[in-house]
This record gives sequence, C-alpha cells and structure tokens, in this order.
Amino acid sequence: MSPRTSDQAERLAAIEALVCRDVGRKTEELIRVSKGGLAAAARSLSAATSVGLITGFFVPRGDVAAPETDGPVGTALLAAALSACGVPARIAVDSPCVAAVRAAVQALGEPAAVDEIALEDAADIDRVAREWHRSGVTHALAIERCGRSSDGKPRNMRGVDVSPWTAPLDDLFEGGAWQKLAVGDGGNEIGMGKLPVGLIARAVPNGETIACVTSCDHLVVAGVSNWGAYGLMAALAVVRPEWRPAIAKFLTAERDLAVTRATVDRAGAVDGVTARREATVDGFGPEVHGPLIEKLSRIARGEAAD
Repeated sequence: MSPRTSDQAERLAAIEALVCRDVGRKTEELIRVSKGGLAAAARSLSAATSVGLITGFFVPRGDVAAPETDGPVGTALLAAALSACGVPARIAVDSPCVAAVRAAVQALGEPAAVDEIALEDAADIDRVAREWHRSGVTHALAIERCGRSSDGKPRNMRGVDVSPWTAPLDDLFEGGAWQKLAVGDGGNEIGMGKLPVGLIARAVPNGETIACVTSCDHLVVAGVSNWGAYGLMAALAVVRPEWRPAIAKFLTAERDLAVTRATVDRAGAVDGVTARREATVDGFGPEVHGPLIEKLSRIARGEAAD
C-alpha cells in the first residue's frame, strides 16, 4: 500500500469512527457488521455523474405532527456540495415532508430539483423514476427514509405503522439500474435490508417489527443520519481532493445549524426523538453536532481531528 493510499484509508476510517457510533439506539452490532460501508459508498459516489436522493421521515406525534429534522438537513447539504462539485443532484420526497426539504434547499441557495411525490399515488413514483432516468441519474442515495418492513408497512422506532404519512419510496429507490446507497441510524430505514437477516431483530428494540427489508449496494449505519451525510461529504473530499474546496463551504457547523433552523422556522420540522419544534436533531443540539462537523472538516483537510 502506497503512503498516499494508506493515508486515505486512515482518514476514511477516522471519518467512519466519528459518524458511525451508537448513540443509545443499541445499533452497535449493526455498525460493526456494516463497517467499511461509508468508504465504499463514498468511493462509489465519487464516480457519480448525477445523483438522486431520497429523504423525509414524518413524526405523527407531539403537539404538531411534522417531518423530522434528521434527513432533510443532511440531504440538502450533501446535494449542495455535489452540485458545487459539478454533479447534478435532485431530491425525492413525499408530500408530508416536502416543506422541510424545500426549506433546507432554499436556505443553501444551491440548485437542487425537488421531486414531490403524492401519498398513495404509484403513478407519481413512476413519473419521478422516469424523470430520474431522463436526467441520467447514476446513483440513488436514501438518507433517513423509512422503508417497508417484512409485512410491507413502514414503521417508526416504536413499531407504529406510519404508512398514512409515508409513500413507498422504496419503489423509486429500486426503480433503476443506478447504484443504490443508503444511510440510516435505527434499522427501519431504506437500505437496512443489506444487513444479515435477523440481526436488527436481535439487536434493536422492536427490531423484528421495524426492520426494513429494502437492501442496497453500500450501507452507512450512522449514529445520526445527518452525520452519515456529513461523513460522506468529508469522505468525498478525501477520495476526490479536487472537490475539497467546494465541499468545505458546506461542511461547517454554521451551515448545519442554519439549515436546521430553516426547516424548523419555515417548515415546522421537529426533532425526531423529542418531537419538539426546535433546532435539534435526534435529541442533540448544536453543542454536539457542531464539534463533530468541525472534526470531519479537519480530517477532510488532512489535519488531525483534535
């Protein structure tokens, strides 16, 4: 292994160690089994010429049911970074979560088409799949998108059937010959079907009920799904050094917080763990997300994380 290859591998491993860690969901075994997935996903994504992203997770509880902050924020930032690198990116999302995605995209000011899909409308999914084919999508990337479980229903971490608020975007994900990448943090997201059968059931509370059966080519099991998106951004900067300046503009704590606030203030998004309408993600505030993002940025630049 050449010194350059060795350095790249070490930095990718450091990125994965930062973002792929259990934050209390009992996903340690899922993370262990999927080790190396972030580097593999980044290397695949580095060859993309057009990317279609899928996100949006609706939270039907709390004072006001709403989309959650995890997913749209990281997706919008990754889409903006890809666009700045010359790789067109578009985001598919269903109607209950579209306002959060649009708020996130608008907060960044970078071009990213948003493909809205109506609930219970298979024709709408077919329409977007045709558009993805026409636009030359080579890679589909699902980030924090609830997928179908063994009984065909999408379920949240509590085992509640959320199909009344969730279009079957698994069909779009699987609807082309594109490379299929996925980021999730709980076991119920699109892509988790790549894990060994029964693993989620054994490891995660309600795992047998919630485990998503939709698989993928490369899976990232992150502590928080937005972290997985940021990890991919940092990894792309390592794999494609010429992209580093463009990515650096979006891999900042300030951007993360600004976009999170935009989804809350403009679209009424909520924290998926607390169900509160505040600029936090999975129960963590900027005092947690910010330092992690800055460490990722330092690794991407070739500096020590600490």
